[in-house]
Amino acid sequence: MNYHSLGEFVDRLESKNELVRIKDHVSPILEITEITDRVSKQSDGGKALLFENVEGSNIPVLINAFGSFKRINIALGVHDIEKIPRDIDKYLKIKPPSSLLEKVKLLPMLLEAAAFPPKIVSAQKGSCQEVVLTGNDVDLGIIPILQCWPNDAGRFITFPIVVNRTIDKKLRNVGLYRMQVYDKKSTGMHWHIHKDGAHFFHEFKKQGKVMECAVAIGADPAVCYSASAPLPYGIDEFLFAGFIRKSPVPLVKCKTVDLEIPASAEIVLEGFIDPSEMRLEGPFGDHTGYYSQDGDYPVFNITAITHRKNPIYLTTIVGKPPQEDFYLGKATERIFLPLMRTQLPEIIDMNMPAVGVFHNLVIISIEKRFPMQARRLMSALWGMGQMSFAKTIIVFDHSVDIQSNKAITEILLNEIDFTRDLFLSEGILDVLNHASDKALYGSKLGIDLTNKIEGEEETRTKLESDKNTTLPLSENILEKFTELTSCKILEQKGLHQVAFATLEKNYQQQGSKIIDRFMSNNEFSSITILVVLEGHENINDTSTVLWKILNNIDPKRDMHFFGNRVGIDVTCKTGEDGYTQHWPDEIEMSEKVKNIVDQKWKNMFHES
Repeated sequence: MNYHSLGEFVDRLESKNELVRIKDHVSPILEITEITDRVSKQSDGGKALLFENVEGSNIPVLINAFGSFKRINIALGVHDIEKIPRDIDKYLKIKPPSSLLEKVKLLPMLLEAAAFPPKIVSAQKGSCQEVVLTGNDVDLGIIPILQCWPNDAGRFITFPIVVNRTIDKKLRNVGLYRMQVYDKKSTGMHWHIHKDGAHFFHEFKKQGKVMECAVAIGADPAVCYSASAPLPYGIDEFLFAGFIRKSPVPLVKCKTVDLEIPASAEIVLEGFIDPSEMRLEGPFGDHTGYYSQDGDYPVFNITAITHRKNPIYLTTIVGKPPQEDFYLGKATERIFLPLMRTQLPEIIDMNMPAVGVFHNLVIISIEKRFPMQARRLMSALWGMGQMSFAKTIIVFDHSVDIQSNKAITEILLNEIDFTRDLFLSEGILDVLNHASDKALYGSKLGIDLTNKIEGEEETRTKLESDKNTTLPLSENILEKFTELTSCKILEQKGLHQVAFATLEKNYQQQGSKIIDRFMSNNEFSSITILVVLEGHENINDTSTVLWKILNNIDPKRDMHFFGNRVGIDVTCKTGEDGYTQHWPDEIEMSEKVKNIVDQKWKNMFHES
């Protein structure tokens, strides 16, 4: 099913019992975030939420609209997301016709493809311009923009579909870049250094020219998704949305800038960026689960706000996983697999688990044919578009179901040889990576868990699994290492035995030093993997521990090897030699807001 507007999508969600209308009075300052965070943490992603009575605005707020596998399928008009990569594969594998009959067979596909490019429609068909506000009437205050987390610098537009063009107007970019509200007519434009929007902006800055921008808030679901998709440079996101919709995206010309925006958008902001004007933006509670650091970013000056007569404000929150962005990311994982295979045909499957927040962990399975193929693959991925941000890549054989956490864990803990299977590299990292000593780049970890074939190195250090080995008790470890505040030994029958421990850190390199002492103590030699975390961590929550490991380590610096044993220092590195970044605060909602939501919860969701 295709949608002409966000409103049609909302109706569809409601008919499928995937939407909850909340009529209770709520504040856009923190309250909506706390409610949504609780819902999105439910096992199935919870429901989409439509807040109809938001303090300070007459516009309802839609959130968590894409926050489940079921809603992603509904949004993209398929019963199974795998249909979209199959369709992509079909076009990628078109062979040049060698006969008239083959040409005739291609006609249906070519006719379908003719519907993909966007089309310009008249202003009368642009429902996004039913109301036009310019001059002194421009006021972002009419929109119920959220402050998501307590330490955010203010209110942020978090699902803006930002449209701009190259300086020669030959290429269009459509992307999602958060926007901090400064006043009623201006916001920040937070495009990371590696993104196309920043690349376009850099060209305007070099020539000292003003850059026009337009921002659509709330459009049909295919457009919303396509704006988030990591398309190759130069591929038009509206064209991609047309491919998903199997119909062209109608665009209408803006009122005050020379750009086109989706005609059915709910709200549109038009304006410009003067490259000479930069302003402090952030901090912001980001998808890593930590606050991203503040910094100077371009200012978006608004010349017009247009909107439907009765618009819906589409927004999202990010924070500790899983959130709505996880499901959007999983859609990207599935949809872009065929494109990756065009360059790396040995790839069978890919998995980006929630604990890896997209860029911290990528798991791949391959059809292996020659020695060191997994390492070649890792190096190739680290040079490929947004995959180059991946901090950790794990490669398995094609026979492994890498969508199964159980299968992955069993192989990892029973077969990995730390003296042979690890591949350390260096390269660029996501702007939000705070663990490396310097911003934007650091070390990367590759783990080759494919079966070794002729020509590959044998195990360097034998480590036999002994079912009769008696593991130490957590109490023994805490008695010997009094700096530790808690300890948990995982129940694991296999080659590697794992212990999580927490430490109240009082001096530099304390984490690595306690790892050295632990690994040198023969009494605890049966523990082959020791993970040391900050004292406040809950070591009984394994998924949170994994999220912390992936977020908080620079592999080359924080993994300490002792033959086929390893200690991993996950503690804060502020003040330690060589660490030049700011170690951010973890996102936490205030107790006051939690209590307010507690009081409203039962009524909002009609719980008895």
